[in-house]
Amino acid sequence: MCDVKFDLVDRRCVVTGASSGIGKEIARNLAYFGATVVLACRSRERGSAALQELAEDSGNDRLSLLPLDLADPESIRGFVMQVTVGGKPVHVLVNNAATYVESRRTTDAGRELTWATNALGPFALTNLLSETLADSGDARVVNLASKLAGGLALDDLDFETRRYSGVAAYKQSKQANRMLSWGLQRRIGDAVSVTACHPGGVNTRIYDNLSGLAAAGMKLARLFMKTPSEGARTPTRLAADPELGKLRAEFWIDEAPAKCRFREPAAIDALWAKCVELTQTDV
Repeated sequence: MCDVKFDLVDRRCVVTGASSGIGKEIARNLAYFGATVVLACRSRERGSAALQELAEDSGNDRLSLLPLDLADPESIRGFVMQVTVGGKPVHVLVNNAATYVESRRTTDAGRELTWATNALGPFALTNLLSETLADSGDARVVNLASKLAGGLALDDLDFETRRYSGVAAYKQSKQANRMLSWGLQRRIGDAVSVTACHPGGVNTRIYDNLSGLAAAGMKLARLFMKTPSEGARTPTRLAADPELGKLRAEFWIDEAPAKCRFREPAAIDALWAKCVELTQTDV
């Protein structure tokens, strides 16, 4: 649990991928700060277990669970309808959920799974919530990105012509996370703080899909990685620290601002336009 406590009693926060790993620890911190927290989880079973654990741990009874599969456009739209019903505000959106798969898989819509889950899903979710965020006052969007980023191919986002690599697909999605963060900030204006961050190398379930030599090597590497609680520190501060509410389009590592590539306006605009086309959402 975070060793600093911020007052979030009047804030309503959404954390994706909150059933385990970094997302659960971010949600734990926000619950500890007194926020109303919506756990957005693909697995209802794991989400329910996390909800019970966090409620008991924090003593906060204003936690709830809503199903969300970021690879499914209908699930995203259904989630947005539920989370905003009755005009409820969203003061903080933490786009944490991500996946990594070694072999190419596609969604029902034909999108490559890593691209759909890590990039298109958060893009659509944030765009659909953008008006609510802007109207909620002093709102923040925190996107979990990675230093492992690069190789974005706008003409082959789904690896239909390139040889598939789980690492390459992940790096592409994480480059997009940064670029779409800067694109969002420019479009949504100063009404919302948009930041991205690298939580560090964190031992989470995202590595459970590895096999063979990759799994063997990662088994050793995981011994030296950050814990999910440690990985949650930077995104938690960006979501909750009152002194950071005026940040705009910054990239953070280890609780401090860091230099960031992928800020070319023309490239960001081209990616944004492609994502609008693929999701039929915009700010």
